[in-house]
Amino acid sequence: MYLAQEDDITSIIGGIAPDWGPFSSLGAEARTMVQVIMALAIIICLGIAIWGAAKQRIGATAMRDTFSAEQGKGLIVAGLTGVFIIGSLGTLFTIVYGMAI
Repeated sequence: MYLAQEDDITSIIGGIAPDWGPFSSLGAEARTMVQVIMALAIIICLGIAIWGAAKQRIGATAMRDTFSAEQGKGLIVAGLTGVFIIGSLGTLFTIVYGMAI
């Protein structure tokens, strides 16, 4: 027997939005703490990327230091990669948790 589902925008959006996966059983305070820690990590990664950009700019122009410029490039890539990974952790946890069920 086939039961028809209600097709409206809330069921579509509810299916797309992450539902915290394994963290759904945590309380509101614990979820807020996870969000604060992730936000701090993103701010730190952005700071690393900005520091790398400054190091690259100063090393390439003012001091003609190619090693410093290359270090700056590495810091930019590392900082932006960290931002991307941390920003997508909620989605990744939801996908992995959903696949395990």
